[in-house]
Amino acid sequence: MPHSRWFKTAGAAAALTLATATAAYATPAPAPDLTAAAVTLRYDDSRAAGWEAAIAAGVANWNASVSNVQLVEAAPGTRAEIQIIATSGWPQATLGPVRPGGTARVELGSQAVTEGHDKTRIAAHELGHSLGLPDTKPGPCSQLMSGSTGGTTCKNATPNATERARVQSLYAGGFTFLVPADGRVLVDAP
Repeated sequence: MPHSRWFKTAGAAAALTLATATAAYATPAPAPDLTAAAVTLRYDDSRAAGWEAAIAAGVANWNASVSNVQLVEAAPGTRAEIQIIATSGWPQATLGPVRPGGTARVELGSQAVTEGHDKTRIAAHELGHSLGLPDTKPGPCSQLMSGSTGGTTCKNATPNATERARVQSLYAGGFTFLVPADGRVLVDAP
């Protein structure tokens, strides 16, 4: 085979190989599915006598406000990530975000109710801690996480846009394992 023909053949083969390799690498890999199903967290309120309605309303407010995580009541005898307990002190909770299989504790303290604070706001606020939101004190009533600084006349038990966005971000795509839980206990006394 003459050299010129060999170079043409070799050049064509190299071009074909390069085109094939480039096409293989130029095709983008499929993106990860960030539309994964919502993270489900179970809560146990069996030791929160007298708070059931407030807890149900607080849970409903969170479930209506965010789509990346949903709170469901644990069936009796099953494990729950969030333990909700009625106490005589000030409300307090573990700062999350709690992960599936993890543990968080919410204490709904009657001292805040005695001083005039709304039970549903307290329940929703403490659940917000379990979902990863710190206090925003002092703050206005429009901020659920302002807690007691919203005042005793404040009945707002719904997260605002910033609070909703933060929880959505913490549970985006179900990848809660990428966000370390804080684990601190936040006491909501004024």
